[in-house]
Amino acid sequence: MSFQPLGNRVLIKREEQTNTTASGIIIPDSAKEKPLEGKVIAVGKDAKEAGISEGDTVVFPKYGGTEITMNGTEYLIMSSEDILGVMI
Repeated sequence: MSFQPLGNRVLIKREEQTNTTASGIIIPDSAKEKPLEGKVIAVGKDAKEAGISEGDTVVFPKYGGTEITMNGTEYLIMSSEDILGVMI
């Protein structure tokens, strides 16, 4: 993939949720909510200065970013300012 976010933008791939609950109940795809965390795939120059780097797992708001599809995979592009935090 060749995509470079500009400025303070970040390209994120959402982390997949599990299909079962802790008690073993299977959750159908239609009932799942989109995950609120993902892995950073690419970062713009200004986002690097904000402390976000490729490979980080980040948490973001439910309705943040713009969804795009490249090569059959869904990604999210958002401003580094919209990212709530980095998982350690």
